[in-house]
Amino acid sequence: MDIGKKIRALRLGNSLTQEELASRLELTKGYISQLENNLTSPSMQTLFAILEVLGTDVHEFFSKEEDVTVVYKKEDFYVKENSDLKHMISWIVPNALKYEMEPIIIDLEPGGQSEIDDPHPGEEFGYVLEGQVTLIINKKRYVIRKGETFYYLANKEHYLLNNSQYSAKVLWISTPPMF
Repeated sequence: MDIGKKIRALRLGNSLTQEELASRLELTKGYISQLENNLTSPSMQTLFAILEVLGTDVHEFFSKEEDVTVVYKKEDFYVKENSDLKHMISWIVPNALKYEMEPIIIDLEPGGQSEIDDPHPGEEFGYVLEGQVTLIINKKRYVIRKGETFYYLANKEHYLLNNSQYSAKVLWISTPPMF
């Protein structure tokens, strides 16, 4: 465990400079810097005091809980292209199967469509980011344009179709994860 790194993260999370933290603890800025860079180790008494000032305790500080990733970048996405159906799917939250919902972005070329989803438990939501798509639910068609949304129970066959001459992009969220 990188104690210095955790102390630095807590200090920054509390919007404190090294000098401010040192002042509250009657320590020197240099000592705080050495702690954060793992050049020295605090006594138990000093560690307890630091953690108290930073709004945590020893149990929480040394907890084995892993940091949960909250922000994902483009390089974290998984992308799969389907040239037969003329679409590309970007899974924008890695390992979303372990969560309650699964967001994707689907890019549909003109004439492209998503896979045809058989009825399944759950709900689906979409937001058209670019272009226009047709949502087909059990053979009923709904045209959805840029800036519009859709929401339905997934208990009927459903899929998206781009029968326009322009590309379309949709943020599509399924719960539970199905894509």
